[in-house]
Amino acid sequence: MPEGTVIPELAYPDVGQAALWLRDAFGFEIRLRIANHRIQMTVGDGALVLTTQPADRTAAAGGGLGHSVMVRVPDVDAHHAQAKARGVMILRAPETHPYGERQYTALDFAGRAWTFSQSVADVAPEDWGGVRG
Repeated sequence: MPEGTVIPELAYPDVGQAALWLRDAFGFEIRLRIANHRIQMTVGDGALVLTTQPADRTAAAGGGLGHSVMVRVPDVDAHHAQAKARGVMILRAPETHPYGERQYTALDFAGRAWTFSQSVADVAPEDWGGVRG
């Protein structure tokens, strides 16, 4: 995971094309590719994640552009319990992923998606199918 505490997640119809464009146009660096649906990028000491945008959510289809925010927390389960106790709509319950992150996703009062993430293991990208930039 990138070191930043808050990491924007931007959805694109083609993450590979978007990563190359952002690299060439703005000088971002590809940090990590996860199959064909996620790419972590860095710029200076910041980071962002590109995610695949569902076909029915494209601007051309009237669905607007997708985005969410990822926030690193020290204890994702405690964070999830607090949000759930306050009635927050949980989209994805806490789950530990092969790449070493435990995450859950919730919606805020305005319908924006927030993913909260805790690093639980230091796993080499090659061990779970990722490709270093």
